[in-house]
Amino acid sequence: MEIEEIYADLPIIETERLLLRKIKMEDAEDLYSYCSNEEVSKHVSWNTHRSLADSKGFIDFVLTQYEHNKVAPWAIEYKENGRLIGTIDFVWWQAQHKTAEIGYALSQDYWGKGLMSEAALEFVSFGFRKMDLVRIQARCFIENLGSARVMEKIGMTFEGIERKRMFTKGKHHDLKVYSILKEEFSKT
Repeated sequence: MEIEEIYADLPIIETERLLLRKIKMEDAEDLYSYCSNEEVSKHVSWNTHRSLADSKGFIDFVLTQYEHNKVAPWAIEYKENGRLIGTIDFVWWQAQHKTAEIGYALSQDYWGKGLMSEAALEFVSFGFRKMDLVRIQARCFIENLGSARVMEKIGMTFEGIERKRMFTKGKHHDLKVYSILKEEFSKT
């Protein structure tokens, strides 16, 4: 499977409570509502959105990625209210090695409900079934306990810590690395 095949017509992925779909400009206010929250942006590489224009700029970037069939995030829509509550994506995908890394963010209003684990589990399943991946990894800042818990809940194995791996927000951060192999994955 090639990158362009997936991103030429980004599929909708559905779970019990969520739709993973293309981001659209109409999502700007929902995106801003959680990207402007410093608790959400504290443990990710991107900066807190300071204005609706920041969120619209991000959506413009994503729409350009879609247009050029490049790796870009899926919106996480909560079916109960139709709102964008987060994003999930393959941060990178090396098709020749059949490996990829996932990343995600979720509105604080929806933390602790198992929604990100639900999205990530289906996303990993999609990667193994449709993208022919053999290894999927995820990383998080060592202090991001919630993200690490999501990785554990979907069956990923802790591999170790990449020391001072990422420089963002004025300092170096250690990252926890988790992964799962196709043969280890069982969607329960």
